[in-house]
Amino acid sequence: MKRFFPIILSGLLLAGCSDSPQNATKLDQQPKIYPDYIGVTIPAEIAPLNFNFLGGEYSMLDLVIRGSKGGELHTSGKTIDIDIDDWHELTKANVGGTLECVLSVKVDGEWKEYKSFEMAVSPFALDEWGVTYRRIAPGYMLFGKMGLYQRNLSNFDEYTILDNEEVPGACMNCHTSNRTNPDNFTFHIRGANGATIVQSNGKHDCLDTKTDKTLGTCVYPYWHPSGKYIAFSTNSTHQAFHSVRSKLVEVYDEGSDLQIYDVEKKELIISPLVKTKDWMESYPTFSPDGKTIYFCTAFQEEIPDGLKNIKYNICKIDFDPVKGEFGNKVDTIFDARKMGKSAVHPRPSYDGKYLMFTVCDYGCFPIWHKEADQWIMDLASGDVRPMTEANSDDSDSFHNWNVNSHWIVFTSRRDDGQFTRLYLCSVDNKGNISKPFMMPQRNPLDYYQNMMQAYNTPDFTAKPVEFDHVNGAKEILSNKRDKIKVKE
Repeated sequence: MKRFFPIILSGLLLAGCSDSPQNATKLDQQPKIYPDYIGVTIPAEIAPLNFNFLGGEYSMLDLVIRGSKGGELHTSGKTIDIDIDDWHELTKANVGGTLECVLSVKVDGEWKEYKSFEMAVSPFALDEWGVTYRRIAPGYMLFGKMGLYQRNLSNFDEYTILDNEEVPGACMNCHTSNRTNPDNFTFHIRGANGATIVQSNGKHDCLDTKTDKTLGTCVYPYWHPSGKYIAFSTNSTHQAFHSVRSKLVEVYDEGSDLQIYDVEKKELIISPLVKTKDWMESYPTFSPDGKTIYFCTAFQEEIPDGLKNIKYNICKIDFDPVKGEFGNKVDTIFDARKMGKSAVHPRPSYDGKYLMFTVCDYGCFPIWHKEADQWIMDLASGDVRPMTEANSDDSDSFHNWNVNSHWIVFTSRRDDGQFTRLYLCSVDNKGNISKPFMMPQRNPLDYYQNMMQAYNTPDFTAKPVEFDHVNGAKEILSNKRDKIKVKE
């Protein structure tokens, strides 16, 4: 139980505890904590980076955090539970500086003080309210309860956008907003009540996006910055299961094409250049100016024998938003196939500087590929490199940028090899990438030990997504769908 005695110190509250360290033995080592927040860079707006001590049995923890630009806070108890308001007062006072953390641990009645560690407070604001994501059982064989959720990143509040308790048996995925603004928002429903939901201009449409001229329904969406168009792929997706623990699930396509949806006209724009017989085009995204479409493509192979030969390259094609037309040439901008690799999930930064993507050994669904890493391309110079600072020994995959292009959210299995968690890292003005940190929880060890779901498809959101889940669920269950057409 924490007991706080407010003391004014450098404009901040200093919270003291009646059982604070006295004559602590100083150790020449940093503490082992979960999550590993040692040396990370954080935005000032982030929720408190509470952590658990993993160094053995103890009876009490005591934490002092001092800002390099002033201010200090102090908390103690069986767990580290930092006051949210005090934390934000300290982080905002130390933007561009550092926070020195001193942890003391009481063991067998004696205090031990560990060597301090630092967190840097980035000069770059988060500029987002929070993140959206899907939570689902990690095996995907019987997904049970799952849904789309949103989380306020300045505290620990989570809200449901839509889950399959409201739409029984449905699989919700492929959600995205327009440059993190959920005024334009879309997501896809798979299953018996399949639909594509497009929310724009204060209303939403429940669409049947399958036509007799396209491969299937619209998935993997990305909004045009104007809000007038959405780039989609249409995929013939299948799932298989390995017998080895390190790679239990395999998801692959037997065919895929690109298409652009005109939101106002409710029609699809297609081109033979990205709707080819022998190649699979997928994961389209628009450039920040809306004049280029980035995507990945691979030559079709016979399944299952050719599965490991499916290797995607990153390509681009022009798009004319005034005429609503594709360009007349496809260019390869990253030839992963020559490296014996596959590159997928291209995501341009909103400032137009970078293109981030995932590289794995093969295929288009790297979330179960242990070797999957994040790579980044400088779009001005064409230089490409792995994001070594952010990558791990396990799968690092689906990612998105924040609106000012200085923060990235992505999924990783580095925590335990089984469950994907959300991580954030920063990119400075020179392209340097910080050590990632796991999305904060009030009591992270307790939370993740009891959370039997994986996170995926994360995206930042500038404000809470407003979706009428009650009436929306009724509409989805009604099977009333607006049909769309293909532009002639």
